[in-house]
Amino acid sequence: MSEGAAHLQGIPVDTIAEQFGTPFFMYDAESLADTMHQLKEVLPVDIDILYSLKANPNISICSFLHRAGAGAEVSSVTELMTALRAGVDPTDIIFLGPGKTPTDLVACLDAGIHAVVCESLAELRLVDQAGAARGTAPVPVLLRVNPAFHSKGSGLAMGGKPRQFGIDEEQVRACRPLLDELAHIDVKGFHAYMGTRFLNHQDVVSNTEQILSMAESIAVELGIELATVDFGGGLGVAYFDNETDLDVVALGRELMEPVAAFRDRNPTCRLIMELGRYLTARAGTYVTRALYVKESMGESFVVADGGTNHHMAAVGIGSFVKRNFPVRHLGRPNAPADRTYTVTGPLCTPNDTVVKRAALPEVRPGDLLGIERSGAYGPTASPGLFLSHGYPAEVLVHAGLAVLVRDRDTPEDLLARQRLATFDPEPAR
Repeated sequence: MSEGAAHLQGIPVDTIAEQFGTPFFMYDAESLADTMHQLKEVLPVDIDILYSLKANPNISICSFLHRAGAGAEVSSVTELMTALRAGVDPTDIIFLGPGKTPTDLVACLDAGIHAVVCESLAELRLVDQAGAARGTAPVPVLLRVNPAFHSKGSGLAMGGKPRQFGIDEEQVRACRPLLDELAHIDVKGFHAYMGTRFLNHQDVVSNTEQILSMAESIAVELGIELATVDFGGGLGVAYFDNETDLDVVALGRELMEPVAAFRDRNPTCRLIMELGRYLTARAGTYVTRALYVKESMGESFVVADGGTNHHMAAVGIGSFVKRNFPVRHLGRPNAPADRTYTVTGPLCTPNDTVVKRAALPEVRPGDLLGIERSGAYGPTASPGLFLSHGYPAEVLVHAGLAVLVRDRDTPEDLLARQRLATFDPEPAR
């Protein structure tokens, strides 16, 4: 690789590629730390940050963010185990999701987490049954409210309209008779999550103000002492050419007054902001190697050793539709981007297109390409088992040292979970 090739914390990316093979996800610990540090500097000190593991459930990423000050928001038993093994205190963990099983609830009770976030009235009854069977103190719960108001500016709306998430606000306000029947739960407060990928800080401020006001109003109606309000987060990251990153400094400044006013009225209430994509996306790069460069009907294609099987978010999850994530030629990042390439992966489908007609310097077989801002919704949001390629390696770079934090799947790994069924041959006819 030439002198002008890409480095991360002083390490040539091609050195990392030679050590761990391609394709792989590469995470910059300095970026993770900087993001957490800035948030803690600009947000009101009253706000606790919980890391949403769904964005990137790698245990080392979770551990690093925890050591930087984040709790955890989890949505499966495995994510719960990940957070606990990463060192997160159970009192800094919440468990949410619309389809919890009795096994999930038992795991929450065993761990002693801060709260189970209940997303339906039927789930409240199930939690009550789990608490009764346990015979210990009432189970702390938050009611996830699907607000009657709408949000704007979200890349993917999660509330304010018919959704499988949460309990409609009208139903929550009318649920006091049900709560009186359930002796084994303790409603600590409310949760609302309006959407994801907010890039305008004023939209986040408006949502937060409305959620805090709604929580206070419902608490009064239900006669609940407000101990916790999780007002979601959904802070966005700019991926595409026409987008600008969220002004988090302005966000922090404009949240100060409404949070302080809420705190004056509710001095002991815990305030939670849950963040996933915002904490990890910019720290990650998906590194893939060009296998072939070819022409087809006047269009130039780079066929790489990894594609949408590892990085489906780049092409089609949520609002990501036919727009390119930022892509960089890691061998010649500073060369003029005077060619146009469509970069595809190894899958037998025309949908395996990572970037389409992207401007890049000349690409040759063996060159490394980096899909940037790829630290969220990578391997675990992708069809990694399609064509049995398996999941890629993941590498965390910290203090100038590249550390393998997930092994690449091997054919033996993929076959080890299967069982060959043997049958007697059919009798001859």
